[in-house]
Formats: sequence, structure tokens, C-alpha cells
Amino acid sequence: MHAYPVLSYLIFFPLLAALALALFRDDRAVRVFTLAAGLAELVLALPLLAFATGNGGFQFVERVDWVKEWGLSYSLGVDGISLLMVLLTLLLLPLCTLCSWTYIQKRVKEFHVCLLLMTAACAGVFCALDLVLFYVFWEAMLVPMYLLIAVWGGPRRRYASIKFFLYTLAGSTLLLVAMVALYWQAGTFSIPELMAHDYPRDFQLWVFLAMGLAFAIKVPMFPFHTWLPAAHVEAPSAGSVYLASILLKMGAYGFLRFSIPMTPLAAEYFTPLMIAVSVASILYGGLTALGQQDMKKLIAYSSVGHMGFCTLGIFLFNLRGAEGALMIMLNHGITTGALFMMVGAAYERSHSREIADNLGLGKYLPAFMGFFGLFALSSFGFPGTNSFVGEALVFFGAFQRSTAYGLWAVPGAMIAAAYMLRLALKLAWGEPPSPKSGHGHWYDLGAREWAYLTPLAALVLYVGLAPGIFLKVVDPSLEKMLSDYAGRVRIAASQPAPQAPHVLAALPGAQRRN
Repeated sequence: MHAYPVLSYLIFFPLLAALALALFRDDRAVRVFTLAAGLAELVLALPLLAFATGNGGFQFVERVDWVKEWGLSYSLGVDGISLLMVLLTLLLLPLCTLCSWTYIQKRVKEFHVCLLLMTAACAGVFCALDLVLFYVFWEAMLVPMYLLIAVWGGPRRRYASIKFFLYTLAGSTLLLVAMVALYWQAGTFSIPELMAHDYPRDFQLWVFLAMGLAFAIKVPMFPFHTWLPAAHVEAPSAGSVYLASILLKMGAYGFLRFSIPMTPLAAEYFTPLMIAVSVASILYGGLTALGQQDMKKLIAYSSVGHMGFCTLGIFLFNLRGAEGALMIMLNHGITTGALFMMVGAAYERSHSREIADNLGLGKYLPAFMGFFGLFALSSFGFPGTNSFVGEALVFFGAFQRSTAYGLWAVPGAMIAAAYMLRLALKLAWGEPPSPKSGHGHWYDLGAREWAYLTPLAALVLYVGLAPGIFLKVVDPSLEKMLSDYAGRVRIAASQPAPQAPHVLAALPGAQRRN
């Protein structure tokens, strides 16, 4: 237990702020109050800077009995795997408020309520140490995200919002089945206790499949990615930022927090499949992004490729790969979130997301192109930027595990450079659209846009040039996870193989038939 319940404050303060918005009538007051609440949330998070980097366990733990008869508890805590994602979630609230300042003109109060609810639910997902509490936050996040797309989205917002909701709800149903199975096997909903429990191999296979599909949809991995481009294209800029920076990371976080610690034998068994699907995601996402003419679609498909690198690093089962996966989670959130903000800024000027309608911005918007160039370089992992750190670590881990794994991933990095340089080249030096086309009302970045882009640009350079402080945070937890995984796999390998077929034996009635 921690004396100061910082995690509870971080989760419930946005909820209280959302309730307080009911008192406001003026749209500007709503925006100012939400911005102030976002900045106050960052102040409340300052105690997290006291995180002990040498400790691989959970810190800032809070635990109160919830439903004692069922073994439910209100339990929160963070370790190196979750801390950075919590901080990124909190940072996005004031930045998304600023980037939506002039873009959102209808139902302004309701929009900012959704931002606050999203922040609370996403922070809860990364802090929860009770499985049911985790699931409550996991599901709660769907509602504000659905509303952001369905109410403030583009022309095809209904299609995109329903597709997003159905895909993620299907994954949530599978996750619920896995949760019930884990409870009946271990008799607890406590995530640390579930991680320490030993499960039969056949049981692990089925649970891994259920959880793995839920997390693969959320990442999203190929071929479960089709909801993502529609959601990104139709969502407002803030919705796209939350999707790219936080929601996709929940799938990767699920693999690290649940699949590997709770079902290590199944993770080992399905490793070739997971690596193959990760490589497919890298190549498919990159090649599809290369052919896009809509800037939002290009960045959306690039996310499929980047998250493919993330899942590849997770299932390499070595420290370099796991470090790279967590750094990609953080860096993709910073860089891709910034790119979606910049596409939103371009749309406010040209009223189009098509590359052809935004050519030659470098001539009129030098500050805009300066930021865009930095984020584009980061997106394909240019040395000295944040994304280079994550991708380089994944490559180190891939070649350490198998030369073939590393070689299969190399084309993905080359394709990423091709589509991002193509986009930056056209925006900077393309022929500007004719004034008769209705485009070309250009004005460079204002103070508000500088305010939300500068922190992200600073993080791109700081993480890229001094990643050591972040690796010190994540390494102890990753080393503990990989050590537990290797120990369990080694013990299982030393035991005699089961007599019944390992998959069929887990089916209902299999023992009677055998």
C-alpha cells in the first residue's frame, strides 16, 4: 500500500472534471476548464516521478476489498511495463484539448466530456491489478471512443464507429471468456496472483487463443486490422490521436501483462505463428501505406506496420526485443499522435486530407513543415529520433533470436522510409494547388499549435538522444517477466509429455472419450 493514492486521483479526477462540465454553458469556458483539468492531472502525476527504477515489481499499490465474497478488489499499481503508458495517457489530454480548440464547433461540452472519460478509462486499464477492474476500464473506453467517431467524425462516421465497436466488442467477449476460465482455474481475480499461478498446458493453449485474438484485434495485427483505417479517417483529430497513441497499445500491453506471464507454455508454442503474423503486419502495413493518397489513411496503415514491429519484439523473448517493443509503444504514441495532429492542422487550412490538395506547404508554412519533417523522420526511425531507439532494439533482438527474423523485418523499415519521405517531399516541394481549386488559404502555425506540437517534438529528440532513463524504468520489470517465462518453459520441458493430444484433451468430455 502507498500512503498517497496517486493512481486513484489520476483515474477519478477526470471523472469529477467531466461531471463539473455540466455547470458550464459557454464553449470557451468548457475548453479552458478542460485544458486546466488536463494540466492539473499532470501535476497530480508528479509523485510517479519517484518510481524506483531498480524495482521490477508493482509500485504505488492501492488495494481495497470490493466484493469480498467473489474475491474482487479495487487494486491498482504500476510497474515498468505500465508506467510510461500511464504518463503518455495523461500528457495527451491537454494536447488533444488544444488541437481541437477550433476544429470542434458542435456539441463542444459533450466532446470534452468524452476526452475526460477516455483519459480516466485508459489510465485505469494500465493501472488495474484486478482482472474484473481491468475489464471494466477496458469496456468503458469503448463508449467515449465510439461517440468521438460517431458524433464528431467524417461523412462515413456511422459505418466507421459501428465497425470499430463490433470488432473491439468481439475481442472483449473472447477476453471475458478467458477471464472466467482463469478465475475457475486459479480461484482469484488478482492479476499478480494469476501471473504466479501454474496452469495446465492444454488450458494455457485455449486461454492464449482467446486472449490473443482479443489483443490482436486491439493492436491491430493483420488480418484483424480492417477496422483501423476507417476509424482513423473518420475520427476527429483528437480521436485519431487517442486511437493511435493509447488504444492500439492496449493490445500490446495485454500480451505483456497477461499472455506471456499467465500462459507461457502457450506463448512458446504459438511463437512461430505470432512472429509470422507480426512480419506480415509489417510488410502489409508498409506496402498499403505506400499507395495511399489520403494522409490519414497513410498514417493509419503505417500504424499497422509499426505495431507489427512491436509484437515482433514481444515474441522474440529476449531483453532487447522486449525493450524495443515497449519503446515502440511509447514512441509510436508520441510520433503518430503528432502526425495526426498535423494532418488536422492541415485540414483546417485546406479542408482536405488528400495529399494532392496540400502540396507545396513548405513555401507558405515553414514552421509547419519543420515540425512535420521532424515527425516524418521519426516515423521511419531516423537516427537521433525516438523511433530509431525502439526499432533498433527490435532488430538487435530479432537477429539475436534468428537471422531470418531480422532479415524479414528489414524491408519493413525500408518501406517506412519510402512512404514517409514521399509524403514529406510532396508536402514540402510539390506544386501548390491552383487558387481556382478552392485551396491555398495558408497561414503558418499559431501560438496554440506551437503549444501542443513543441512538447511532442521535444520528446522525439529527448528519447532519441537519451533513451537510457526510459530503459532504466522498463528493464527491471522486463527482466523479471522474461526470467519467470524462461523458468516455467524450462520446467515444462523437463517434464514428460502428456499422453493425450494436447489440444483435444482440453475439449469438454475429452477425458471421457479417451
